[in-house]
Amino acid sequence: MDYLKELVILLLGPYLILLCRRVSGEQISGKGVINLAHRQSKWTPLMQTSANLSDITSIRSFFEFRTLDPEGAVFYGDTKEGQDWFVLSLRDGIPEMQIGKADILVSVKGGRKLNDGAWHLLEVRSEGKFVVLEVNNNVELIVGLHSKLAEDELTGKIRLALGGMLVDKQKLFHPFEPEMDACIRGGHWLNLSTPWDADSTWEHQHCFSEIKKGSYFPGTGVAMFNTSDLPGLKTEEAGITVEIFGSWTGTTLSLQSTGFEYVLRELEGNKDVKEVQLGLKEGSESVAPPHEPATLTFTILKHSLVVNSKPELETESLDFFSMWKNGMLLTFGGVPVDTIFCDSEEAKNTHYLRGCLEKILVQGQVIDLDRALYKHTAVSSHSCPTEAMNELT
Repeated sequence: MDYLKELVILLLGPYLILLCRRVSGEQISGKGVINLAHRQSKWTPLMQTSANLSDITSIRSFFEFRTLDPEGAVFYGDTKEGQDWFVLSLRDGIPEMQIGKADILVSVKGGRKLNDGAWHLLEVRSEGKFVVLEVNNNVELIVGLHSKLAEDELTGKIRLALGGMLVDKQKLFHPFEPEMDACIRGGHWLNLSTPWDADSTWEHQHCFSEIKKGSYFPGTGVAMFNTSDLPGLKTEEAGITVEIFGSWTGTTLSLQSTGFEYVLRELEGNKDVKEVQLGLKEGSESVAPPHEPATLTFTILKHSLVVNSKPELETESLDFFSMWKNGMLLTFGGVPVDTIFCDSEEAKNTHYLRGCLEKILVQGQVIDLDRALYKHTAVSSHSCPTEAMNELT
Protein backbone atom coordinates (compact mmCIF):
# COMPACT_ATOMS: atom_id res chain seq x y z
CA MET A 1 0.00 0.00 0.00
CA ASP A 2 1.50 3.34 -0.97
CA TYR A 3 1.64 6.56 1.00
CA LEU A 4 -1.37 8.08 -0.78
CA LYS A 5 -3.59 5.17 0.22
CA GLU A 6 -2.41 5.48 3.81
CA LEU A 7 -3.54 9.10 3.92
CA VAL A 8 -6.88 8.24 2.32
CA ILE A 9 -7.52 5.58 4.94
CA LEU A 10 -6.58 7.74 7.90
CA LEU A 11 -8.37 10.90 6.78
CA LEU A 12 -11.30 9.87 4.61
CA GLY A 13 -11.77 6.15 5.15
CA PRO A 14 -15.21 6.06 6.81
CA TYR A 15 -16.64 8.42 4.20
CA LEU A 16 -15.18 6.78 1.10
CA ILE A 17 -16.54 3.43 2.20
CA LEU A 18 -19.99 4.78 1.37
CA LEU A 19 -18.97 5.01 -2.29
CA CYS A 20 -18.75 1.22 -2.44
CA ARG A 21 -22.37 0.77 -1.44
CA ARG A 22 -25.35 0.30 -3.69
CA VAL A 23 -27.92 3.10 -3.62
CA SER A 24 -31.37 1.55 -3.50
CA GLY A 25 -34.06 3.97 -2.29
CA GLU A 26 -36.52 1.07 -2.42
CA GLN A 27 -40.07 0.90 -1.18
CA ILE A 28 -40.69 -1.92 1.28
CA SER A 29 -43.60 -3.30 3.26
CA GLY A 30 -44.00 -2.22 6.85
CA LYS A 31 -45.54 -5.58 7.74
CA GLY A 32 -42.54 -7.80 7.04
CA VAL A 33 -39.44 -8.58 9.09
CA ILE A 34 -37.28 -5.45 9.35
CA ASN A 35 -33.73 -5.31 10.70
CA LEU A 36 -33.19 -1.87 12.23
CA ALA A 37 -29.45 -2.38 12.74
CA HIS A 38 -28.13 -2.20 9.22
CA ARG A 39 -28.04 1.44 8.13
CA GLN A 40 -25.28 3.94 7.47
CA SER A 41 -26.47 7.16 9.07
CA LYS A 42 -26.87 7.47 12.83
CA TRP A 43 -30.04 9.56 12.90
CA THR A 44 -31.56 9.06 9.46
CA PRO A 45 -34.45 6.56 9.79
CA LEU A 46 -34.10 3.20 8.12
CA MET A 47 -37.52 3.73 6.56
CA GLN A 48 -40.35 6.26 6.65
CA THR A 49 -43.83 6.90 5.34
CA SER A 50 -46.40 9.70 5.39
CA ALA A 51 -50.12 10.22 4.89
CA ASN A 52 -52.73 12.96 4.97
CA LEU A 53 -54.21 13.33 8.45
CA SER A 54 -57.65 13.32 6.86
CA ASP A 55 -57.02 9.71 5.78
CA ILE A 56 -56.13 8.48 9.27
CA THR A 57 -58.94 6.49 10.89
CA SER A 58 -56.85 4.64 13.52
CA ILE A 59 -54.48 6.22 16.03
CA ARG A 60 -52.97 2.90 17.04
CA SER A 61 -49.76 1.20 15.86
CA PHE A 62 -48.47 -2.17 17.02
CA PHE A 63 -45.57 -4.46 16.12
CA GLU A 64 -43.37 -7.22 17.49
CA PHE A 65 -39.92 -6.15 18.64
CA ARG A 66 -36.75 -8.05 19.61
CA THR A 67 -33.33 -6.82 20.71
CA LEU A 68 -30.32 -7.33 22.98
CA ASP A 69 -29.28 -3.70 22.50
CA PRO A 70 -29.74 -1.46 25.58
CA GLU A 71 -30.14 1.85 23.71
CA GLY A 72 -31.45 3.20 20.43
CA ALA A 73 -34.33 4.68 18.44
CA VAL A 74 -37.32 2.46 17.66
CA PHE A 75 -40.40 4.34 16.41
CA TYR A 76 -40.96 7.99 15.50
CA GLY A 77 -43.94 10.07 14.40
CA ASP A 78 -44.69 13.75 13.79
CA THR A 79 -47.14 16.27 12.39
CA LYS A 80 -46.77 19.82 11.07
CA GLU A 81 -43.41 18.98 9.46
CA GLY A 82 -41.87 18.07 12.78
CA GLN A 83 -43.23 20.90 14.92
CA ASP A 84 -45.06 18.28 16.99
CA TRP A 85 -43.18 15.00 17.33
CA PHE A 86 -42.88 11.77 19.28
CA VAL A 87 -40.11 9.16 19.60
CA LEU A 88 -40.00 5.77 21.31
CA SER A 89 -36.52 4.57 22.23
CA LEU A 90 -34.72 2.33 24.69
CA ARG A 91 -32.37 3.49 27.42
CA ASP A 92 -30.72 0.86 29.62
CA GLY A 93 -33.11 -1.57 27.91
CA ILE A 94 -36.14 0.28 29.31
CA PRO A 95 -38.70 2.03 27.06
CA GLU A 96 -38.52 5.81 26.95
CA MET A 97 -40.98 8.16 25.24
CA GLN A 98 -40.15 11.76 24.39
CA ILE A 99 -42.72 14.20 23.03
CA GLY A 100 -42.34 17.72 21.69
CA LYS A 101 -45.52 19.75 21.26
CA ALA A 102 -45.66 23.54 20.87
CA ASP A 103 -43.80 24.93 23.91
CA ILE A 104 -43.61 21.62 25.83
CA LEU A 105 -40.96 18.89 25.94
CA VAL A 106 -41.67 15.69 27.89
CA SER A 107 -39.48 12.65 28.56
CA VAL A 108 -40.75 9.58 30.45
CA LYS A 109 -38.93 6.27 31.00
CA GLY A 110 -40.32 3.17 32.65
CA GLY A 111 -41.57 -0.38 32.44
CA ARG A 112 -39.79 -3.68 31.97
CA LYS A 113 -36.49 -4.15 30.21
CA LEU A 114 -37.01 -5.20 26.60
CA ASN A 115 -33.43 -6.06 25.60
CA ASP A 116 -33.66 -9.71 26.63
CA GLY A 117 -33.57 -11.24 23.13
CA ALA A 118 -37.24 -12.27 23.26
CA TRP A 119 -40.05 -11.05 21.00
CA HIS A 120 -42.35 -8.49 22.62
CA LEU A 121 -45.61 -7.08 21.28
CA LEU A 122 -45.52 -3.29 21.48
CA GLU A 123 -48.50 -1.02 20.94
CA VAL A 124 -48.40 2.78 20.79
CA ARG A 125 -51.69 4.68 20.69
CA SER A 126 -53.07 8.13 21.30
CA GLU A 127 -55.90 8.69 23.79
CA GLY A 128 -56.78 12.36 23.61
CA LYS A 129 -54.02 14.24 25.41
CA PHE A 130 -52.27 10.99 26.40
CA VAL A 131 -49.88 8.67 24.59
CA VAL A 132 -49.97 5.05 25.81
CA LEU A 133 -47.37 2.30 25.43
CA GLU A 134 -48.41 -1.30 25.94
CA VAL A 135 -45.97 -4.22 26.11
CA ASN A 136 -47.40 -7.71 25.70
CA ASN A 137 -50.92 -6.32 26.29
CA ASN A 138 -49.93 -4.62 29.55
CA VAL A 139 -49.83 -0.84 29.92
CA GLU A 140 -46.24 0.17 30.68
CA LEU A 141 -46.14 3.94 30.08
CA ILE A 142 -48.72 6.73 29.89
CA VAL A 143 -47.58 10.23 28.94
CA GLY A 144 -49.99 13.14 29.19
CA LEU A 145 -49.39 16.72 28.13
CA HIS A 146 -51.35 19.83 27.33
CA SER A 147 -50.32 23.11 25.76
CA LYS A 148 -52.49 26.18 25.41
CA LEU A 149 -50.52 27.01 22.27
CA ALA A 150 -51.38 23.74 20.52
CA GLU A 151 -54.09 23.57 17.89
CA ASP A 152 -57.02 21.27 18.58
CA GLU A 153 -57.64 20.55 14.89
CA LEU A 154 -54.71 19.15 12.97
CA THR A 155 -54.35 19.33 9.22
CA GLY A 156 -51.63 18.39 6.78
CA LYS A 157 -49.58 15.20 6.94
CA ILE A 158 -48.44 12.72 9.55
CA ARG A 159 -45.01 11.14 9.16
CA LEU A 160 -43.83 7.83 10.65
CA ALA A 161 -40.29 6.47 10.78
CA LEU A 162 -38.36 3.48 12.13
CA GLY A 163 -34.85 3.45 13.57
CA GLY A 164 -34.26 7.20 13.60
CA MET A 165 -35.81 10.68 13.69
CA LEU A 166 -36.97 13.25 11.15
CA VAL A 167 -36.25 16.24 13.38
CA ASP A 168 -32.90 17.52 14.60
CA LYS A 169 -31.50 15.65 17.60
CA GLN A 170 -31.06 19.00 19.34
CA LYS A 171 -34.82 18.98 19.96
CA LEU A 172 -34.52 16.02 22.31
CA PHE A 173 -35.15 16.70 25.99
CA HIS A 174 -32.99 13.71 26.98
CA PRO A 175 -30.37 12.88 24.28
CA PHE A 176 -29.62 9.25 23.48
CA GLU A 177 -27.55 7.21 21.04
CA PRO A 178 -29.87 6.27 18.13
CA GLU A 179 -28.24 3.10 16.73
CA MET A 180 -30.47 0.11 17.44
CA ASP A 181 -29.56 -3.52 16.74
CA ALA A 182 -33.10 -4.90 16.69
CA CYS A 183 -35.72 -6.58 14.55
CA ILE A 184 -39.37 -5.68 13.99
CA ARG A 185 -42.08 -7.86 12.44
CA GLY A 186 -45.83 -7.89 11.93
CA GLY A 187 -46.18 -4.13 11.99
CA HIS A 188 -49.55 -2.37 11.71
CA TRP A 189 -49.03 1.36 11.40
CA LEU A 190 -52.21 3.35 12.05
CA ASN A 191 -54.48 2.25 9.20
CA LEU A 192 -51.83 2.70 6.51
CA SER A 193 -51.12 0.03 3.91
CA THR A 194 -48.83 1.98 1.58
CA PRO A 195 -45.17 0.91 1.18
CA TRP A 196 -42.47 2.60 3.24
CA ASP A 197 -39.59 4.51 1.66
CA ALA A 198 -36.24 2.97 2.63
CA ASP A 199 -33.10 4.99 3.25
CA SER A 200 -31.01 5.37 0.07
CA THR A 201 -28.23 3.14 1.49
CA TRP A 202 -30.65 0.46 2.67
CA GLU A 203 -29.95 -3.16 1.79
CA HIS A 204 -32.09 -6.00 3.02
CA GLN A 205 -30.42 -7.81 5.92
CA HIS A 206 -31.63 -10.96 7.58
CA CYS A 207 -32.94 -11.28 11.11
CA PHE A 208 -31.84 -14.48 12.81
CA SER A 209 -34.47 -16.68 14.41
CA GLU A 210 -32.39 -17.23 17.55
CA ILE A 211 -29.84 -14.76 18.90
CA LYS A 212 -27.30 -14.46 21.70
CA LYS A 213 -25.21 -11.59 23.08
CA GLY A 214 -22.15 -10.52 21.12
CA SER A 215 -21.04 -8.72 17.97
CA TYR A 216 -21.47 -10.70 14.76
CA PHE A 217 -19.14 -10.38 11.79
CA PRO A 218 -20.53 -12.37 8.82
CA GLY A 219 -17.33 -12.33 6.77
CA THR A 220 -18.03 -8.90 5.30
CA GLY A 221 -17.13 -5.50 6.67
CA VAL A 222 -15.33 -3.97 9.63
CA ALA A 223 -15.77 -1.70 12.65
CA MET A 224 -13.26 1.18 12.89
CA PHE A 225 -12.27 3.26 15.92
CA ASN A 226 -9.97 6.21 16.40
CA THR A 227 -7.77 5.23 19.34
CA SER A 228 -7.84 8.79 20.68
CA ASP A 229 -11.54 8.17 21.45
CA LEU A 230 -10.81 4.96 23.39
CA PRO A 231 -9.53 4.46 26.94
CA GLY A 232 -5.87 5.45 27.21
CA LEU A 233 -2.75 4.50 29.08
CA LYS A 234 -2.85 3.89 32.84
CA THR A 235 0.69 2.71 33.52
CA GLU A 236 3.60 2.13 31.13
CA GLU A 237 4.30 -1.26 32.70
CA ALA A 238 0.79 -2.61 31.98
CA GLY A 239 0.48 -0.90 28.61
CA ILE A 240 -2.79 -0.78 26.68
CA THR A 241 -4.72 -4.04 26.43
CA VAL A 242 -7.34 -5.14 23.93
CA GLU A 243 -9.15 -8.34 24.98
CA ILE A 244 -11.40 -10.28 22.64
CA PHE A 245 -13.67 -13.15 23.72
CA GLY A 246 -15.52 -15.41 21.30
CA SER A 247 -15.16 -17.77 18.33
CA TRP A 248 -13.94 -16.52 14.98
CA THR A 249 -11.65 -16.86 12.01
CA GLY A 250 -10.09 -14.35 9.61
CA THR A 251 -8.66 -10.92 10.39
CA THR A 252 -9.07 -10.18 14.07
CA LEU A 253 -7.84 -6.61 14.15
CA SER A 254 -5.51 -4.14 12.49
CA LEU A 255 -3.72 -0.96 13.53
CA GLN A 256 -2.91 1.84 11.11
CA SER A 257 -1.04 5.10 11.35
CA THR A 258 0.96 7.10 8.84
CA GLY A 259 3.88 4.87 7.81
CA PHE A 260 2.73 1.93 9.91
CA GLU A 261 0.30 -0.97 9.66
CA TYR A 262 -0.12 -4.07 11.79
CA VAL A 263 -2.55 -6.86 10.86
CA LEU A 264 -3.49 -9.80 13.05
CA ARG A 265 -5.18 -12.39 10.88
CA GLU A 266 -5.52 -16.09 10.21
CA LEU A 267 -4.80 -16.91 6.57
CA GLU A 268 -6.92 -19.32 4.56
CA GLY A 269 -5.70 -22.87 4.79
CA ASN A 270 -3.09 -22.45 7.53
CA LYS A 271 -2.59 -21.36 11.10
CA ASP A 272 -0.15 -18.51 10.46
CA VAL A 273 -1.03 -14.99 11.29
CA LYS A 274 0.25 -12.36 8.91
CA GLU A 275 1.72 -9.14 10.16
CA VAL A 276 2.54 -6.19 7.90
CA GLN A 277 4.55 -3.10 8.78
CA LEU A 278 4.65 -0.20 6.37
CA GLY A 279 7.87 1.78 6.53
CA LEU A 280 9.48 -0.80 8.84
CA LYS A 281 12.02 -3.50 8.13
CA GLU A 282 11.13 -5.63 11.12
CA GLY A 283 8.86 -8.63 10.57
CA SER A 284 7.59 -11.59 12.56
CA GLU A 285 4.85 -14.15 12.88
CA SER A 286 2.38 -14.45 15.71
CA VAL A 287 -0.04 -16.98 17.13
CA ALA A 288 -3.28 -17.76 15.30
CA PRO A 289 -6.62 -16.40 16.51
CA PRO A 290 -8.83 -19.18 17.84
CA HIS A 291 -11.55 -21.12 16.02
CA GLU A 292 -13.04 -22.38 19.30
CA PRO A 293 -14.33 -20.16 22.12
CA ALA A 294 -11.27 -18.45 23.54
CA THR A 295 -9.74 -15.19 24.68
CA LEU A 296 -7.16 -13.19 22.74
CA THR A 297 -5.18 -10.50 24.54
CA PHE A 298 -3.41 -7.89 22.43
CA THR A 299 -1.11 -5.64 24.46
CA ILE A 300 0.46 -2.42 23.26
CA LEU A 301 3.65 -1.40 25.05
CA LYS A 302 5.75 1.70 24.42
CA HIS A 303 7.99 0.06 21.81
CA SER A 304 6.42 -3.37 21.24
CA LEU A 305 3.22 -5.28 20.46
CA VAL A 306 2.34 -8.46 22.34
CA VAL A 307 -0.22 -11.17 21.49
CA ASN A 308 -1.22 -13.59 24.26
CA SER A 309 1.95 -12.74 26.22
CA LYS A 310 4.18 -13.40 23.19
CA PRO A 311 6.16 -10.39 21.88
CA GLU A 312 5.38 -9.86 18.20
CA LEU A 313 7.03 -6.63 17.22
CA GLU A 314 9.75 -4.63 18.92
CA THR A 315 10.99 -1.33 17.54
CA GLU A 316 12.67 1.61 19.22
CA SER A 317 11.75 3.85 16.29
CA LEU A 318 8.06 4.01 17.23
CA ASP A 319 6.33 5.19 20.40
CA PHE A 320 3.03 3.30 20.38
CA PHE A 321 1.73 5.14 23.45
CA SER A 322 2.02 8.50 21.69
CA MET A 323 0.56 7.06 18.49
CA TRP A 324 -2.45 5.70 20.43
CA LYS A 325 -3.03 9.03 22.17
CA ASN A 326 -2.70 11.07 18.99
CA GLY A 327 -4.98 8.72 17.06
CA MET A 328 -4.48 5.50 15.13
CA LEU A 329 -7.16 3.46 13.39
CA LEU A 330 -8.03 0.36 15.38
CA THR A 331 -10.13 -1.82 13.09
CA PHE A 332 -11.91 -5.01 14.10
CA GLY A 333 -12.70 -7.56 11.42
CA GLY A 334 -10.42 -6.52 8.58
CA VAL A 335 -8.18 -3.86 7.07
CA PRO A 336 -9.62 -0.48 6.00
CA VAL A 337 -7.93 -0.55 2.60
CA ASP A 338 -9.82 -3.76 1.80
CA THR A 339 -13.09 -2.01 2.52
CA ILE A 340 -12.41 1.37 0.94
CA PHE A 341 -10.88 0.37 -2.39
CA CYS A 342 -13.75 -1.91 -3.27
CA ASP A 343 -12.66 -2.62 -6.85
CA SER A 344 -9.00 -3.17 -6.02
CA GLU A 345 -6.97 -6.37 -5.66
CA GLU A 346 -6.82 -5.67 -1.92
CA ALA A 347 -10.60 -5.96 -1.69
CA LYS A 348 -10.68 -9.15 -3.75
CA ASN A 349 -8.04 -10.81 -1.57
CA THR A 350 -9.35 -9.71 1.81
CA HIS A 351 -9.84 -12.00 4.80
CA TYR A 352 -12.67 -10.48 6.79
CA LEU A 353 -13.47 -11.81 10.23
CA ARG A 354 -16.28 -14.32 10.45
CA GLY A 355 -17.74 -15.25 13.81
CA CYS A 356 -19.13 -13.95 17.08
CA LEU A 357 -17.11 -11.68 19.34
CA GLU A 358 -18.88 -12.11 22.64
CA LYS A 359 -17.06 -9.19 24.24
CA ILE A 360 -14.39 -6.64 23.32
CA LEU A 361 -12.54 -4.85 26.12
CA VAL A 362 -10.09 -1.97 25.82
CA GLN A 363 -8.34 -1.24 29.09
CA GLY A 364 -11.01 -3.33 30.81
CA GLN A 365 -13.90 -1.27 29.41
CA VAL A 366 -16.52 -2.86 27.17
CA ILE A 367 -16.46 -1.46 23.63
CA ASP A 368 -19.80 -0.82 21.95
CA LEU A 369 -19.54 -1.13 18.16
CA ASP A 370 -22.40 1.36 17.85
CA ARG A 371 -19.87 4.00 18.93
CA ALA A 372 -17.47 3.15 16.11
CA LEU A 373 -16.11 5.79 13.77
CA TYR A 374 -17.47 3.56 11.02
CA LYS A 375 -19.26 0.21 11.11
CA HIS A 376 -20.28 -1.79 8.05
CA THR A 377 -24.01 -2.40 7.84
CA ALA A 378 -23.53 -6.18 7.78
CA VAL A 379 -21.92 -6.17 11.24
CA SER A 380 -24.33 -6.59 14.17
CA SER A 381 -23.25 -4.68 17.28
CA HIS A 382 -25.19 -6.50 20.00
CA SER A 383 -26.41 -9.85 18.65
CA CYS A 384 -25.04 -13.04 17.17
CA PRO A 385 -26.97 -15.93 15.61
CA THR A 386 -27.01 -19.05 17.76
CA GLU A 387 -26.23 -20.91 14.51
CA ALA A 388 -24.32 -19.48 11.54
CA MET A 389 -27.19 -19.63 9.04
CA ASN A 390 -30.16 -19.51 11.42
CA GLU A 391 -32.04 -16.85 9.43
CA LEU A 392 -35.62 -15.69 9.92
CA THR A 393 -35.88 -13.90 6.56
